[in-house]
Amino acid sequence: MKDRLRIFAGDILGGLNASIITLPQALAFGVATGFGASAGIWGAIILCFVAGVLGTKVPMISGATGPVAIVIASVMYDLNKDLNAVIFIIFLAGILQIILSLTKLPQIVKYVPYPVISGFMNGVGVIIIIMQLNPLLGLSASSNTIESIQNLFKCSPNIEAVAIGFLTLAIVFFFPKKWGKYVPSQILALVICTFFSMGLDVARISEVSVSLPAISLPHTNLHDFITYFQYSVMLAVILSSESLLTGLVCNSITKVQVSPQRILASQGVGNICCALTGTLPGSAATMRTVAGLKTGAATRFAPVVTAVVLVLLIYKFSGFVSQIPLAVLAGILIKIGYDIIDTKFLKVLKHAPKDDLWVLSVVFLLTVFYNLIVAVGAGITLASLLYAKKVADNAKLVDKTVDKNLIMAEQLLEKRYKHKIRVVHISGAFFFGSATQLISQFDEFLGTRYLILVYDSEELLDISAIFALEDIMLRLKSQRIKTLLVLKNEEVYEQLKKHDIVDNQHHVFFSEFEAIDYAKTSCKKRIKRH
Repeated sequence: MKDRLRIFAGDILGGLNASIITLPQALAFGVATGFGASAGIWGAIILCFVAGVLGTKVPMISGATGPVAIVIASVMYDLNKDLNAVIFIIFLAGILQIILSLTKLPQIVKYVPYPVISGFMNGVGVIIIIMQLNPLLGLSASSNTIESIQNLFKCSPNIEAVAIGFLTLAIVFFFPKKWGKYVPSQILALVICTFFSMGLDVARISEVSVSLPAISLPHTNLHDFITYFQYSVMLAVILSSESLLTGLVCNSITKVQVSPQRILASQGVGNICCALTGTLPGSAATMRTVAGLKTGAATRFAPVVTAVVLVLLIYKFSGFVSQIPLAVLAGILIKIGYDIIDTKFLKVLKHAPKDDLWVLSVVFLLTVFYNLIVAVGAGITLASLLYAKKVADNAKLVDKTVDKNLIMAEQLLEKRYKHKIRVVHISGAFFFGSATQLISQFDEFLGTRYLILVYDSEELLDISAIFALEDIMLRLKSQRIKTLLVLKNEEVYEQLKKHDIVDNQHHVFFSEFEAIDYAKTSCKKRIKRH
């Protein structure tokens, strides 16, 4: 009974926390896409509820996200803000998500190279920032990056909007993180800046509908289907990718494997419901989901709580919401864009392999200045070609003998020490395709105290493998397992040192026998102490 009450309380707290984060983002994305604030908030409510109820056991909070908003805004721009056409595209994208859930294609997300993901996310972050510069200065918003930059030099800024916008930026960027656990900086900026803007001549949301959106079937014909199908594919890919990546994050946090097929099916049904109600579609949102999980969310009840709280907030504070300045929403979106940028990769950019830098640069530039789907496709193709070239260049005949003494030593070691000491070999190509597969194999080593991790290859690692190795070592550390890393050469060791994966506190060996001797000695000392 106590456990059930604890889970119930966790779901309430997690859902409430997620709703507070969702509110300003849903409003901001609704305005930014051209759908409107009402469509943004009601889309988040509908998708969160439907996908939450039909989704995986691990609670995932859904709604519009940065990449989704950018795609919707781009489609709106291409179709001259034809809302009926965009709604049909969303409807079709939801159907495509359900079809994808019936295949094994969702597994492909595991094989997307890290530089492709990083370049894409950096591009989306920069697009959001560029497109919000105009509203931040009190100017009309644009749905295109180049147009947004051009408009900056054509009109004079609204000084009052600039003041409110920069106050918003100051709050969301400099509000102490330790306090952010209790009051999210975005909701704080929304309240404070809206209060200070009263009486100022600034553009506002103006109106938010509190009534449930009416259901209507999208009207179309064969010509429209053929014309808009490419947009639906693009949107379905982004909606699905965002949700699947959030699923991978959930796997990492909860150590529970979620079904990618179920994620897509539930998201597809949710987005169809959004299309039928003329509201903004979305995907499982990583930041909101993590916030919910970190504050206790454990079951499907958490996203239901999020949806209910959002409905209550809209009904109770619709008058206040209508007075929110667009400059405040722009400031919040700029912070979201900044958070999307992959600072982890940027910090190690100077040490990254050249091939990874080429892939990241191509994906980033194509994302910002051309097309998101083309960017991802080009990145995956380029990464595959560069890897194929690397394999071909290193192809050679090697007469490798197996050290029988080493095999016997490993078998005797695990048997004698009852698996308190284990030896694991990373064999074969350790690159972006194999990295995520290997991570899932390090989830649990019950009873193990020392794990000797042997990297058998002499090849340098790509950035995906480097971050995967870091993830593996952090997981083992969280299980209180001491990792002893065995490498074949010093070049790999220097590469890991540059990326701060290993330092003087980590035990690195160049001989497996030395690692085994160290583990045996340490294990005996540990037994004596106890």
